[in-house]
Amino acid sequence: MQSDITFDALRLSAPLLRALADKNYTTPSPVQAETIPHLLDGRDVLGCAQTGTGKTAAFALPILQRLSEDGKRCKPGRPRALILTPTRELAVQVSESFATYGRYLKLSHAVVYGGVSQIPQVRALRRGVDVLVATPGRLLDLLDQRALELGEVEIFALDEADRMLDMGFAPDVKQIRSLLPQRRQSLLFSATMPDAIRSLVDQILDNPVNIHIAPVATTADKVAQWVCHVKQPNKLELLMHLIESDHDGRVLVFSRTKHGANRLSVQLCKAGIPAGAIHGDKSQNARQNALERFRVGRDRVLVATDVAARGIDVKGISLVINFELPDEPDAYVHRIGRTARAGAEGLAISLCDRSEFRLLKGIQRIIRQDIPVMRDHPHAEPVPQRAEGGSGRGRFGGGRGRQGGGQGGRSSGGFRSRQGGGGDFRASKPGFSKKRRPARTGR
Repeated sequence: MQSDITFDALRLSAPLLRALADKNYTTPSPVQAETIPHLLDGRDVLGCAQTGTGKTAAFALPILQRLSEDGKRCKPGRPRALILTPTRELAVQVSESFATYGRYLKLSHAVVYGGVSQIPQVRALRRGVDVLVATPGRLLDLLDQRALELGEVEIFALDEADRMLDMGFAPDVKQIRSLLPQRRQSLLFSATMPDAIRSLVDQILDNPVNIHIAPVATTADKVAQWVCHVKQPNKLELLMHLIESDHDGRVLVFSRTKHGANRLSVQLCKAGIPAGAIHGDKSQNARQNALERFRVGRDRVLVATDVAARGIDVKGISLVINFELPDEPDAYVHRIGRTARAGAEGLAISLCDRSEFRLLKGIQRIIRQDIPVMRDHPHAEPVPQRAEGGSGRGRFGGGRGRQGGGQGGRSSGGFRSRQGGGGDFRASKPGFSKKRRPARTGR
């Protein structure tokens, strides 16, 4: 969903508007339309919005404008803006966004993260940077080495704060905060808002403006969600069946462990399905290479763990498959948010064995809706009454489906029938009926 205003109406400078025009961006997303004016006014901001709604531009654009307007020059080893991210991939993505939007401004930026040599990073800091994007571990290492100081930071941004805490970075964040100037502008962005985040808000933000674009822990409206109940030994065969039945785009598969991600990628490759893997034990170069192969289409499938997947922003991911359900329900929201980005539509299928029923119920509780059961697949298992939500046929044969008690219509064949039986969510394709939004179950 886009807002009704244009970037021209948001008081952005001509160089920023020119950079946006280069990317054919004219209309801000809701989170951008609501956030940018407050940040330009110097307010602290607490932002909560679904993954893939343009949060990075929402803070990058006003940060660049404020830094360019005050006329100050950066000093060696003393960044003027600090953006903290939980993962290397997200740090790289955010840094690329600053480079894209700030291409017509006389501002410098750098990114520092672990897993690679720090020598080029230290050299960049010595030259002086206006904007520094960093992961907590490498930033603290460089601070210990006195390669930089944070006394000149005017703007501090904490991105993906919920994941930062999930990964155990709370002590690091508190230590970094203690090194920042008392007078500064601060902003915190998160896709979910657990209680631990609210405690962090009180420590970092000063009378913040609250931007809530969607209810906490909701999933993107344009992601069609299904769950397949299956015996654990049959998961691999079902995974291959789902991948081979989806012919339209890239497939992102989530594994709970690093070893599981490696094993799955090898098994898929042996089956003739080009696949790569990305997880925390791989070097930064290996992770970037796997992402690039996936991005350009050399690997149709990328198998990832939750930690490594944060920051993956690849166009054309049509299907997300949870090979294993996450231990933390919030992670489900982030996982399926890798598809249906920037207004596109997507599909998320979770493979659930008997041992994961408890995890499924926790996910449904936090997203406040039942995930319909896909029964029309080769390894369907009976569903205990306590774990059953909606049910129906998915993209496997065009039968009838139900969700929330409503009778669904018949799909016109193929694999992409949306939950509730309302036909293909890609209604623009010939032969598919118009999509129907699934019913929500209140909690």
